[in-house]
Amino acid sequence: MLKLPNRIVFAMSAVFGALIGVANIANAGSMVKIDGSSTVYPITEAVAEDFQNAKKGAVRVTVGISGTGGGFKKFCRGETDIVNASRPILQKEMEDCKKAGVQYVEMPVAFDALTVVVNPRNNWSKAITVAELKKIWEPAAQGNITRWSQVNPAWPDEPLKLYGAGADSGTFDYFTEAIVGKAKSSRGDFTASEDDNVLVQGVASDKNALGFFGFAYYVENQKKVKAVPVDGGKGPVHPSAKTVEDGSYAPLSRPIFIYVNIKSAERPEIRQFVEFYMKNAPDLVKEVKFFPLPVQAYAINIQHLDNKKVGTVFGGRSEVGLRIEELLKREASL
Repeated sequence: MLKLPNRIVFAMSAVFGALIGVANIANAGSMVKIDGSSTVYPITEAVAEDFQNAKKGAVRVTVGISGTGGGFKKFCRGETDIVNASRPILQKEMEDCKKAGVQYVEMPVAFDALTVVVNPRNNWSKAITVAELKKIWEPAAQGNITRWSQVNPAWPDEPLKLYGAGADSGTFDYFTEAIVGKAKSSRGDFTASEDDNVLVQGVASDKNALGFFGFAYYVENQKKVKAVPVDGGKGPVHPSAKTVEDGSYAPLSRPIFIYVNIKSAERPEIRQFVEFYMKNAPDLVKEVKFFPLPVQAYAINIQHLDNKKVGTVFGGRSEVGLRIEELLKREASL
């Protein structure tokens, strides 16, 4: 067997090591960084998984969960390529992005039904009105509304244990605006988390619990929690594909988004990921138990990317009660 001189072996090792280093640098560059909403996470994670499989590992996609607010902070600092958002970008976030020179394309990807849930052993709250929800969650309720009977005299004199989205969550912003009348206006004495799985476990373990989170997390945990129909003034309505599409599940039906950094989209892996997302969204959105938009909505998103139509159609405000057809009209007019 031929034995190579040590210096040749060393030189070959150095070259081999350098080649590995170059390959690693190249692979590190083919990365898509995403963070933000835990509500949007299941959709984007499903897209990321299929995209990475299609690319046979040539592109790595990371998807974090820091909440919509936390996601926009990173996005507007230029730390991520895409942000998952369960509400539109707000004025302060728009200003932060502008200061950092970050421009973005707004892309609605699905509709969600914010779902109010109780423990399966709860046999008294067959439905709940928006007024009752406000009574529970408004700031004045803190330390005062602590028992079920205080909300509705027909309900038992049992402690009321509350679980909800954390302050960095777009779900928290939307829920408080829809129910209390002002975003972020809420009592503070409840168990809060940006991770919806934590909220599921909390409600599942306490007979007297009530919480809220995105529809997909409810569907995945129907044996652990029970959805409560919400009465927005026209009778109790259960969240479903039909009630979201016809607008009757009000005021807790809402669009959810991704925002794409336009500079990041110049990189081929980002562009390919976004195109893959929009092409496969109708099926994947449904697969993870959200409500897909009409096919033309995803085509509009790609047109906006092609034409570099940056900005938002919401003017820095979140809106309650927006229906699918109104969302499409607005996005098409950007």
